Amino acid sequence: MNKIIEADIVVVGGGPAGVNAAIAAGRSGAKTVLIEKYGFIGGMSTAALVYPWMTFHTTDGKQVIKGLAQEIIDRLMAMNASPGHLRDTVGFVNTITPYHPEIYKVLAVDMLKEAGVKLLFHSFVDHVETVDNRIQSVQLTSKSGRIDVKGKVFIDTTGDADLAYLSGAPCLQGRDGDKLTQPMTMKFRMRGVDLAVVKQYMIDHPDEFYKKTPIDELADLPLSGVLGYYKHWKEANLPINRDQVLFFTGPEADEVLVNTTRVQGLDGTNVEDLTEAEELGRKQVLMVAEFMKNNLPGFEKASISSVGAQIGIRETRRIDGQYALQVADVVQGRHFEDVIARSGYPIDIHDPSGKGVTAAWVEGDGAYDIPYRCLLPQKIENLLTAGRCISTTHEALATTRLTPSCMATGQAAGSAAGLAVKHGIQPAQIDIAELQSVLVQDGAVLK
Repeated sequence: MNKIIEADIVVVGGGPAGVNAAIAAGRSGAKTVLIEKYGFIGGMSTAALVYPWMTFHTTDGKQVIKGLAQEIIDRLMAMNASPGHLRDTVGFVNTITPYHPEIYKVLAVDMLKEAGVKLLFHSFVDHVETVDNRIQSVQLTSKSGRIDVKGKVFIDTTGDADLAYLSGAPCLQGRDGDKLTQPMTMKFRMRGVDLAVVKQYMIDHPDEFYKKTPIDELADLPLSGVLGYYKHWKEANLPINRDQVLFFTGPEADEVLVNTTRVQGLDGTNVEDLTEAEELGRKQVLMVAEFMKNNLPGFEKASISSVGAQIGIRETRRIDGQYALQVADVVQGRHFEDVIARSGYPIDIHDPSGKGVTAAWVEGDGAYDIPYRCLLPQKIENLLTAGRCISTTHEALATTRLTPSCMATGQAAGSAAGLAVKHGIQPAQIDIAELQSVLVQDGAVLK
């Protein structure tokens, strides 16, 4: 007989959205369980080395994501594990936020336990029991056997909409037509990099780099990221469908996080495709690291110091929800009456089949609203989503997928679930004004 665990709120997936959802739910007073397949917290931020967090601000520097996300950053800063928000020297966005992933793993668990959240690590949801369009329980495969976790409200923060899909909620995947998704990237770190040499090379060879930051300003700024080396990359002619090198500095003074590999045409929800992606990604890591060491000034003594525990995934399934955020909503900076989060990150589509990246900036005040309806699936009444799998178009996903946005929608989903439990109603029935009041009291920015 399966072991049974009962809770008010069950959060599946311990990435940035899941962490914030579970903390918010736990702080509401509801009995909350967080289920995570790995033995540590953080999702793409830790397992896939997604670094730094970007961005909590609009392009003109107004911070539009605060709340629990900012509390996490403040506590990381107090632990000397983040410098806070830094100017993006590449200039693609206004700020980036470096952090130390190993310390974040510990801090997130501390905050979850402070909120009274029960943690179930090394646990994989493989079945959902649904009756009359409501989830009754999720079934886990674990080291100690099968476990049934029962709840009143469930939150899908798996990134892949696994819970929604298994429950029977309608889901979509990829772009219209061919269903191809943004490529996967195996990220890795290198130590032994002479960043002073890198910076001087950028100053001396400005045409080789993408940057909005003027050279005279760059000379006085700490180097946070580099995008370019177009000439070197083209001459190397590596079998990677990308047109430049991208890396970010830190967390150590001689360290960079490289975001340059690209695995295309594979489905992140298909285990055979994922297996192939892991193989290709790790081979590309060795290729790119060797290229950087042999060709890029400042990397002569560099070596690989860590590689992601898994390949980084930008896009898989998303719910077909009560409202799908549109490109026009983002670009026009649209406002919604049921806003539960805002974001200033531009649309940033890594081409599913080509070399480039397509970007579109937010107009108006530089931020757009994410409506509560994007968190609500069709058909399943007691389910909320947050993070990468909320309801958007393929193009709009290219902004909502970023970590700060995921943190913000996670907080909103956890707070909404708390209100649903408190009032004994379903998530779609809660008073939006009450939810917005709770979020604002907890530091969220909604206008």
